[in-house]
Amino acid sequence: MSRRRIAILISGRGSNMVSLIEAARAPDFPGEIFLVLSNRPDAGGLDLAREAGLPALAIDHKAYSTRESFEQALDATLTEHGIEFICLAGFMRVLTNWFVERWAGRMLNIHPSLLPLFRGTQTHRRALDEGVLVHGCTVHFVVPELDAGPIVAQAVVPVVPGDTEESLAARILVQEHKLYPQALRMVCDGSARLENGRVAFSQSWDAGGALHSPG
Repeated sequence: MSRRRIAILISGRGSNMVSLIEAARAPDFPGEIFLVLSNRPDAGGLDLAREAGLPALAIDHKAYSTRESFEQALDATLTEHGIEFICLAGFMRVLTNWFVERWAGRMLNIHPSLLPLFRGTQTHRRALDEGVLVHGCTVHFVVPELDAGPIVAQAVVPVVPGDTEESLAARILVQEHKLYPQALRMVCDGSARLENGRVAFSQSWDAGGALHSPG
């Protein structure tokens, strides 16, 4: 089995990056992490990637006069390393249509809500303000419209009385660390694939399961 060459893009601590790196160490994982890139030279995740033995580079967006020139440098580095697939893991830059379309169908993101609910930022606060009883996270393909790409996988957690943004975020982060590697595996081995703008799955699952909240 040919393993996909993957780059992870980060801006901060890289906790989802670590979960992807650990998952990709498995001999049967259909992808391999070849590169970690950050737009911030001080991103804590760069040191974690280096400790894991991976090339970790910073391309400081502040060194470029335009968003386009920064992304051209990013793309050139990805191409130089033979990258086939990108995982965004806390990469806090809105990408231009040019970059997104260049990597169409080859770039995943994880978002801390059950999309299409709560696109954008402050998802946990908004979930609490709306009084929803379940919340979660979503892995999706990246498209030009923010947080609107075809959905690969989702995980759901209950919202319980007394929850704060911090407690809810912590519970969801646990699920993010499980969900992202699972979704990446499915995309790399072809069991989840893009067809006509939607994700098609080759495997079936139990349709009888449900989360009841409260319950």
